[in-house]
Amino acid sequence: MFTDFSLDTRLLKALDALSFTTPTDVQKAAIPLAMAGKDVLVTAETGSGKTAAFALPVLHAMLDSPAPQSGARVLILTPTRELAQQLAKHIDALAQFTFLKTDTVCGGETFKPQAARLRKNPEILIATPGRMIDHLDKRTLCLDEIEFLILDEADRMLDMGFHEDVERIINTCPENRQTMLFSATLAHANMRSVITASMKDPISVKLNSHREVHSNIRQQIVLANDVALKDKQLVSLLKNDTFEKAIVFTNTKINANRLNGYLRYNDIRAGVIHGDLTQEQRTHAMGLLASGKINVLVATDVVARGIDVKGIDLVINVEMSRSGDDHTHRVGRTGRAGEQGVAISLVGPTEWNLMSSIERYLKTQFEIRVIKGLEGSYAGPKKLKASGKAAGTKKKKIDKKATDNKLKTKKKQGARPSEPKNRVIVDGFAPVKRK
Repeated sequence: MFTDFSLDTRLLKALDALSFTTPTDVQKAAIPLAMAGKDVLVTAETGSGKTAAFALPVLHAMLDSPAPQSGARVLILTPTRELAQQLAKHIDALAQFTFLKTDTVCGGETFKPQAARLRKNPEILIATPGRMIDHLDKRTLCLDEIEFLILDEADRMLDMGFHEDVERIINTCPENRQTMLFSATLAHANMRSVITASMKDPISVKLNSHREVHSNIRQQIVLANDVALKDKQLVSLLKNDTFEKAIVFTNTKINANRLNGYLRYNDIRAGVIHGDLTQEQRTHAMGLLASGKINVLVATDVVARGIDVKGIDLVINVEMSRSGDDHTHRVGRTGRAGEQGVAISLVGPTEWNLMSSIERYLKTQFEIRVIKGLEGSYAGPKKLKASGKAAGTKKKKIDKKATDNKLKTKKKQGARPSEPKNRVIVDGFAPVKRK
């Protein structure tokens, strides 16, 4: 029970209003350490309740030691605008019976009005690294009174190339602070550098691995010949499967826009979100999904982490994720808080080996699903290696050294190297087949 943590009564009142009674595993492990003032390094899967794990002890400490005339006391760094806005919403809900205020420092909105708003000194800043650096460069924000630094989704920030920005922000904060770092994995090459720069004798909390498959998510694959068949399969799934809300993931912004138009043309209530949209457009799309005005969101990986919209029970990957970690975060948008979910990946001939690598990385095997009438001619590789990848025909090895020696000998003899019989060289062009 949350009452076991001796939290401020105003926080317990908020938890009761939100119907939060039993803490998650990550909250049970991290909250007592954080309340004791320790630097905490948490590795946990997506959807494990990390926000309350750092927000509750920080809010409690601020209420226990008020500093109404100070500047910002808490800085939370997070990789995307959507996650920053979601964190602000959750923290405001936890602080609803206090006078503590939060604000976001994100790109996608005009700089000057944002700077003017921040002069009101909100106690809690939730920022993306790029916009925070803009404010530091223009000296429109001061971090001299930061008491708590939280690095949320740290691995994702590093994946997005924010390593130098994150370390600069860390070094701008006072040394006498408490730091908490939350990440799905510590495997990133620059993670050790960030941990060393930000934390003092951190206590590590490791819960469910990011590689573990969610037991409440049914994972399937549907084989497809090409993009045209994938489009038809996608429409069929969204029209015939039963779901409340769905996210359709693709790897590129161009394809996200195309699919959004294609789904709307097929009378599916869809919206789109990706990095090229303004913050207002992205917020609007998320609001439409949350309110149920649309029930399908086409998205790039910008919403693959941290976004928690109630009722998402279907995820479809039109293109396979580029890695096992990315796949885990995509499918983790469903099956949250104990609910059941389905994740379907459409797999083309060139994606089988990537899909197989993800299966092996996650130590699982996806169920193969067939959509009647849309089977296509591709039924997977004819032969498989022990790894599950396609077994290709072995090419005869060419002895490059012997070939080079043969050519040198012919040049000395004044002979021109022979061309393949079925090809002819045309000046200025690549070889073409002879008719």
